[in-house]
Amino acid sequence: MTVSAVSGDAALRAASRNDFGALGRLVRGEGLLDRRFGYYAWKISATLLVFAGGCVAFSLLGDSWWQLVTAGFFAVMFAQIAFLGHDAGHNQIFRTGRANDRLGYAFGGIIGMSYGWWMGKHTRHHASPNHEDDDPDIDIPLLAFTRGQTGDKRGFVRWTSKHQAFLFFPLLLLEGLSLHWAAVQAVRDNEVKHRRLEAVLLAAHLGIYLGAVFVVLSPPVAVAFIAVHQGLWGVYMGCSFAPGHKGMPTYTDKTKLDFLRKQVLTSRNVRGGPWVDFTLGGLNYQIEHHLFPSMPRVNLRRAQPLVRKFCDDHGIDYAQCGLFKTYYYVLQHLHEVSAPLRTAPTPAL
Repeated sequence: MTVSAVSGDAALRAASRNDFGALGRLVRGEGLLDRRFGYYAWKISATLLVFAGGCVAFSLLGDSWWQLVTAGFFAVMFAQIAFLGHDAGHNQIFRTGRANDRLGYAFGGIIGMSYGWWMGKHTRHHASPNHEDDDPDIDIPLLAFTRGQTGDKRGFVRWTSKHQAFLFFPLLLLEGLSLHWAAVQAVRDNEVKHRRLEAVLLAAHLGIYLGAVFVVLSPPVAVAFIAVHQGLWGVYMGCSFAPGHKGMPTYTDKTKLDFLRKQVLTSRNVRGGPWVDFTLGGLNYQIEHHLFPSMPRVNLRRAQPLVRKFCDDHGIDYAQCGLFKTYYYVLQHLHEVSAPLRTAPTPAL
């Protein structure tokens, strides 16, 4: 490589850093990175109050098939609590990481997730979104998110990947159970920092959850309640996180992207009003969230037009579409990626 080429690369990297620095100053100047204690005090209190009200209704309703309606309600509440845990994990609520982590562990305990396991996984995702080797969110054995991932599929996982566009939403019914099992594995294999704390929280969740369900409900209703609750929660979680990156460009170490472009080009926003903000827990502003992970959720809507204009001015593609359109793009991408599996002969086992 020539001296001029090295100098050119250095100048490009410096310009890229300056781009993000300029955007950061713009966002900070608007006060969008300031903590929003009042908002989170209201949000957390209202969420926990509604959740507690649902627990009371569950107890009063007793052994009835109408409890399947409350199962759907608790699926929504588990997702809303998970969103608050996500905010805590990104230090959006309090100023210190310790205070946010304490809240995150509490939320994880309520819904039976490992906060420590999720933090490790999600941190790697934010560092390398849609990286074909380093992003754990596109490393799911039953699915293939790139053509390169189709080559090693064998047996049942080859079949699920082959039909993944059709199976995507049905597979999300298992996502809730998958999150619980991942938590158990992480604690069992000592993959979390506070193993004892997480073990106690998971055991408490399991005991209270199963105890309440099987004490209040007869076995057939209890089993149906768990199936509906866990299935709908998994679908809700998958439908909230998938639109942000699935179907967007992936990259490898050979692709040279600065932080700003890496985060923007691999992310997609979901257009919509306050109901979309609530339903997706702020994840509909995926671009702004990835650029400024510690920005309080409530500020993302105000940051969006600033970031979009900045990207337009600097010639950076900014992806945004309606909610249902995002699912079309996700399914279209899954169908296209799995095409080689549908045309190539099944390898011998």
